[in-house]
Amino acid sequence: MQTRSFRPPPLKLHLDTKMPVHSPIASHFRSRLTTQVRRVLPAYLALLFIILLFANTHFFTAPIRAAHKYRRELKYQQPLQASTTTIPKKIWQTWKQGPLTFEQRDSDTAKTWPAKNPNYRYEVLTDDNALEYVEEHYGVHGFNRPDIVDLYRALNITIIRADLLRYLIMYAEGGVYADIDVECLRPVHRFIPERYAELEVDMIIGVEIDEPAFAGHPVLGSKCKSFCQWTFAAKPRLPVMMRLIENIQEWVHNLSKTKGVPVGQLELDFNEVISGTGPSAFTDAVLAQMTAMNGGKEVTWDPFHNLAESRLVHGILVLNVEAFAAGQGHSDSGNHDSRGALVKHHYHASGWPSLHPRRNHPMYGEVEKCNWKVECIAEWDKNVADWDKLPKEEQDKLLASKPPQK
Repeated sequence: MQTRSFRPPPLKLHLDTKMPVHSPIASHFRSRLTTQVRRVLPAYLALLFIILLFANTHFFTAPIRAAHKYRRELKYQQPLQASTTTIPKKIWQTWKQGPLTFEQRDSDTAKTWPAKNPNYRYEVLTDDNALEYVEEHYGVHGFNRPDIVDLYRALNITIIRADLLRYLIMYAEGGVYADIDVECLRPVHRFIPERYAELEVDMIIGVEIDEPAFAGHPVLGSKCKSFCQWTFAAKPRLPVMMRLIENIQEWVHNLSKTKGVPVGQLELDFNEVISGTGPSAFTDAVLAQMTAMNGGKEVTWDPFHNLAESRLVHGILVLNVEAFAAGQGHSDSGNHDSRGALVKHHYHASGWPSLHPRRNHPMYGEVEKCNWKVECIAEWDKNVADWDKLPKEEQDKLLASKPPQK
């Protein structure tokens, strides 16, 4: 009988360590590896979460932003203080220097306000004392809003500071605000039609641009429906004004992040100014406040299109375009000889657009020069569309033959 000798099966080697898999040493290394992985895994997961958080900040912070917006909305809907009865008899203007050193043209328009309203207090804030005013009213001894003080201090764009300042004044003290180049044609008491009681009017604004047919235009669309903010009146501490101020604050900081520069180094074009702090921003805040006071049911531009007289919406009195913006040559704005024209904007102090470029086509210029004329805008649109179809050589020839601008 033959017997077979026993041969143990060949040992398998681990590919990395070249050590038998059944070896105690291999088991030791596996055990240590598992322990190490267990220790560092939470750190790796935390690191991965942080990476995802920064990569998807907008997504992860959505609940926080929603809660913040909800709190803001609650604040904007707080009722006005019972002590405030009517719009204060104060007239505010802001300018580079005070009335004693006004140029003649500024002096002529400014004098019309106290002259036609002798029972109103009149005050001008200047470049030299505006910051002190903001610190006094919004610092620790005022509304205690150092964030707003810091924002105003950091801003380095004249028109943005000027826009923000008027809103800060009107929230803090209320009254009537008018740009330095706005002439008062009628006494302020005429701003409220006789059919309304003064007590029910919290704010007085007027239509500036009423051209909703251009809502879809790539250049004019954002500016075609707006209320005027070169003249308006308000009671102090209106929620709509704080809504506007905080909208600007949020817009400035978001723009700073997007452009990757500090607030003080921001550079803006014309449309950014209009939409950020100018008439478009003013209009958006007013419509949003009307919507909030309307139980959340949206208030659009429709009630103010072709406004014949005036309309009171939740304490905000909206006057027709002729009241504050007569003589524009668009929006059926009428003229300054009309009985309904309350102020006259001379535009001599409105040099800021030259510092903030508009969309200027190299061949056809700015569409805003059409002043909302339908035929002119249609021609500009067609010329620009045809231009885009031309080869570069043909465009260069046309530019070379273009007469020099005077």
